[in-house]
Amino acid sequence: MTGYATTASVYGLVLAGGRSTRMQRDKAGLSYHGRTQLERALALLAPRVERAFVSVRPDQSAEPCRARFAQIVDSHENLGPIAGILAAQTRHPLVAWLVLACDLPFLDEATLDHLLRARLPERQATAYRSSHDGLPEPLCAIYEPSSREALAAYVAGGKQCPRKFLLEADIRLIDEPNPRALDNVNTPEEYASAMAALSPDTTSARKHIKVQYYALLREQAGRSAEALITVARTPRELFEELKARHPFSLAPEMLRVAVNAEFGEWSQPLADGDSVVFIPPVAGG
Repeated sequence: MTGYATTASVYGLVLAGGRSTRMQRDKAGLSYHGRTQLERALALLAPRVERAFVSVRPDQSAEPCRARFAQIVDSHENLGPIAGILAAQTRHPLVAWLVLACDLPFLDEATLDHLLRARLPERQATAYRSSHDGLPEPLCAIYEPSSREALAAYVAGGKQCPRKFLLEADIRLIDEPNPRALDNVNTPEEYASAMAALSPDTTSARKHIKVQYYALLREQAGRSAEALITVARTPRELFEELKARHPFSLAPEMLRVAVNAEFGEWSQPLADGDSVVFIPPVAGG
């Protein structure tokens, strides 16, 4: 913390209480270079603040991805990320909060350091100006203790958008040193794109994949499972590769795919060691 403004101590909060509706799998558990997004965000944040916490919904507190970290549990339902900020400010009202979304795969140390150096404790918040639309970025920002009552009143008035709160608040707005640092990932396609950008040399590397078949696919493959080495980057590419080996008659649009026991998307990235299941419309044992 040396060299940063210290009128109030700075605690850190990683927002990991979302429902990941568009991703269709838990965004906090998405993996980059062998670490989950949540682990990566905390590793960036923790050395720069006095204490670091994960923001969770009540029903998430025991999940393995989150349970091993210090938590602040939401006390409001269905408010989105602003619920996490409110809960943090209620629990520790005299500190400033450096708030981060967990789904920022391009976030780097320099971006956090620049934000902390630019902090103005006399303002209600210090935030980045979006490199895309020029509006405040609420989910990589420092919220001062003085913002607590204003934020609570904002929510009590029926509002819940943290960006619009910052537009109305007394804040310092600064430019991003890295224009991509705050690009987030909300869909399987965006995750695949981020993986390709972050690991351009490994997305087409050889992978050991286990595949299971059910019902008609099991009959057509002549087996219930197989292990293979492939350069397929996604389940769709893997299925097309397998169609060249087996007389599959069903198109991908007629199937569901699961990766590591979770329903997934045909476009999501595959990693070495993944287990993939292609599920026909009626799966039988």
